[in-house]
Amino acid sequence: MPRPTPGTSVGGTLDRGFSPSDQLQAPRTHASFARAGRSHRGTWEDVFARAIATGAWDCRVGYLSLSWATGFQMGQELQQLQKWVEKFPCACPRWLWGSRVTIIIYDPDYMKVVLARSDPKTYGWYRFLAPWIGYGLLLVNGQTWLQHRRMLTPAFRYDILKPYIGLMADSVQVMLDKWEELISQDSHLEIFEHISLMTLDTIMKCAFSQQSSIQMDRKSQSQSYIQAIRDVKNLFYSRVRNFFYQNDIIYWLTPDGLRSKRACQIAHQHTDQVIKLRKAHLQGEEDLEEVRRKRKLDFLDILLFARMKNESSLTDKDMRAEVDTFMFGGHDTTASGISWTLYALATHTEHQQRCRKEIQSLLGDGASITWDHLDQMPYTTMCIKEALRLYPPVPNVGRELSKPITFPDGRSLPRGIHVSLNFYALHHNPKVWPNPEVFDPSRFAPGSDSHSHAFLPFSGGSRNCIGKHFAMKELKVAVALTLLRFELAADPRQAPIPLPKIVLDSKNGIHLKLRKLL
Repeated sequence: MPRPTPGTSVGGTLDRGFSPSDQLQAPRTHASFARAGRSHRGTWEDVFARAIATGAWDCRVGYLSLSWATGFQMGQELQQLQKWVEKFPCACPRWLWGSRVTIIIYDPDYMKVVLARSDPKTYGWYRFLAPWIGYGLLLVNGQTWLQHRRMLTPAFRYDILKPYIGLMADSVQVMLDKWEELISQDSHLEIFEHISLMTLDTIMKCAFSQQSSIQMDRKSQSQSYIQAIRDVKNLFYSRVRNFFYQNDIIYWLTPDGLRSKRACQIAHQHTDQVIKLRKAHLQGEEDLEEVRRKRKLDFLDILLFARMKNESSLTDKDMRAEVDTFMFGGHDTTASGISWTLYALATHTEHQQRCRKEIQSLLGDGASITWDHLDQMPYTTMCIKEALRLYPPVPNVGRELSKPITFPDGRSLPRGIHVSLNFYALHHNPKVWPNPEVFDPSRFAPGSDSHSHAFLPFSGGSRNCIGKHFAMKELKVAVALTLLRFELAADPRQAPIPLPKIVLDSKNGIHLKLRKLL
């Protein structure tokens, strides 16, 4: 039997999208959505029949597909998503295993309404991350989240971030020195892995006060950590695509489950060692209060002081979860942003040249770069933002509605519905961004008029990325110093295929051709 195309309407109820002109198709009442979202309507035979009818059952590999992200060959998810965005400009429902609906939204007005609320993260696939990063800021909800957020926010004040620029530059220069050596043998280079090591080096120095040689030492524990994170992301991606892996008991007995456990153990060994070393250093200080008065505390210091001085309800488990969360979030999402930005500039040489000219006039040979410099490169900033629009580091986040919601156009959803805030779809929505696939930095020119929630590379609302200013500064430092030393070109042999894992990855890496500038 031929496989139906995913996304088509079946029986007038499945895969319906929202569009302003589609008033009859789009359910508008709580009751209609509640009926649509009710779990396990009928028998399992009915559930599987619906899944087959919508193309969500892949007979070739034998797994049910998760929401929009599955049911397609790896690497095709985002192309299919864009087709749905063109057909349904505000939102569309997708079915989880044929029984539960998730509403994917990518309209700025819809985004604004949801992000202004304090709905919890969806339990769903977020729970698959808990064995790795625990219940830190990313996963925890409610009052505990609020307490942790307030406690950690001081680590990202401008006066704390300013001294980090030199540390960021040092890490970038180490990476660029390594690139210079590598391209003497082959001018083609896969950059994502190198940038991941560089951003981990940076976060270790800035947030955890750890000096290391992780970019050069192939046998370091940090290299093992990077590989463990890569394994966890791949295994996570496989798990959310596999119907049988949704069950914890089954999953942890499979080879993938065992590999995931091992990767998590390696990641935890790394973060435990970081905590242990910093804790020993602080305990060696005779007067902790004097240390706190004289020194600006970094991310890990804040956690350790809160734990050692019993100033919060923070447990050792909570502290490890926050370190695991920020160790990952502070390097992998930034690595994604930098890698895709360099790729975008490599494929648009006229913009790359204009950025380089701006940076050269500001920095000269780049021997030093300061906090103030970063606000004096407007065109480079426009290009970075346009790259983040095309390639948002975190493609989507989820919420479970804690109470009914009504959108500005009158459509509503009941309590309990799962909502996916899809930033990739938002950034590629032609209703929001004309010609969305075109790289056009002028979209972010001073005075340009755009919706406040049309561009969300770091999410939005109260649960936005706590490290967004840190990430933007690191992006600017990395792009500026790279363009001063290298001319970038796309590798025609290997165009990257964006893949929405936990962060926006590439199925086949990001390969560039580099030429050293004299």
